[in-house]
Amino acid sequence: MKRYHLVVIGGGFSGVAAALAAARAGADVLIVEKSNCLGGAAVNCLVNPFMPYWTEMDGKRVDLSAGIFKEIYERLAARHATSGKSFLEEELKYILNEMAIEAHIDLLFHAYIFKANKCSDRVMAVTVATKSGEMQIEADYFIDATGDAQLAYLAECPTVLGREPDHLCQPMTLCFRVGNVDVEKFYASRDRLKAAHMKSLAAGELINPRENILVFKTPVYNVLHFNTTRVVKKNPVSPEEVTEAEVIARRQVYEIYEFMKKHADGLENSFLMMTAAEIGVRESRMIVGDYVLTERDCRNCVKFEDAIAACNYDIDIHNPEGTGTSHYYFPAGEYYTIPYRSLIPQNAENLLVAGRCISSDHGAQASYRIMPVVCCIGEAAGTAIGLAVRDKVSVRKIDVKELQSILKENGAYIGV
Repeated sequence: MKRYHLVVIGGGFSGVAAALAAARAGADVLIVEKSNCLGGAAVNCLVNPFMPYWTEMDGKRVDLSAGIFKEIYERLAARHATSGKSFLEEELKYILNEMAIEAHIDLLFHAYIFKANKCSDRVMAVTVATKSGEMQIEADYFIDATGDAQLAYLAECPTVLGREPDHLCQPMTLCFRVGNVDVEKFYASRDRLKAAHMKSLAAGELINPRENILVFKTPVYNVLHFNTTRVVKKNPVSPEEVTEAEVIARRQVYEIYEFMKKHADGLENSFLMMTAAEIGVRESRMIVGDYVLTERDCRNCVKFEDAIAACNYDIDIHNPEGTGTSHYYFPAGEYYTIPYRSLIPQNAENLLVAGRCISSDHGAQASYRIMPVVCCIGEAAGTAIGLAVRDKVSVRKIDVKELQSILKENGAYIGV
């Protein structure tokens, strides 16, 4: 296989944005993706809708996630594939494919990374499992957009798991869809459903510890989207425990669907339409980078000198141990920024990390982990690699001011 300037591991929002940004800067780019399409958690885990990524300043809406994310959203809208914040996954898959093709990005699907070949502080190659066996891929630079910091972990860069000090992660969730619903009747009966659910939860009658039933309307007529299962105290990067989580979550899906049919209206002719192809992971490994972004930084709305993205999504922590979800909401017009240093793992000179696994603590990760923000982090990582390729330097030696200037020229909002 040919050698690339950049190999991106993971084809979710952060990985695609990283690849697009680097390719547009002239780099020869390959995306390695374990599934059969681009889109990551949005398509494989049915993570939908987009969470709020804007604020209000001087009476006007300001999108804190712009740049490539805005391009993707506008393409969805042009294909009538959005309804407010919700979107159609199949259209997203097609759009991301087309954007990659337009940028002359190579794609490798059905390939799972399991080895990193490292010499000193440089990743020389990665080895992936494919239908034909092992495949080694060489590159000058790499971006880990796996969500689980898989490449960084395999390259023996330091990582942490979950919250301090017990390393529990936010719960995993298997999203599902219910079809042929009388949506208006269902929503009219929500109060009755909520009361019945609270009673059954208090009585210990449900295996799902979540405190409420989280449901969203979709762009599809008479289809509802549920993000309401909750699997706690399982390690998202343990193969055995993730398998256990998938089994538990599917039981929860059937439990809550049958419960709703008994206690809500509008589901008389409904059917369980689909569950996600894989369970959704909110939090797992995070790298230990040149800077660890903290919850205190977020709450204090720190604006970093090397800012590459901005965020004000609430610090949204689903209880890693059971019932309850805590929130810290940012005041209107306030936001924090994410420093470039948090994308740089220790013990690596040609590797950046993008997505929910950048260098941070548990509280900070609970805020920036949403898809619009990780897309912007990915764009910054790819733009940085474009500079590194051009100047033939370490990811630590790029001109950060030039990186920020390019991001702003390309429509990103970085708050500086």
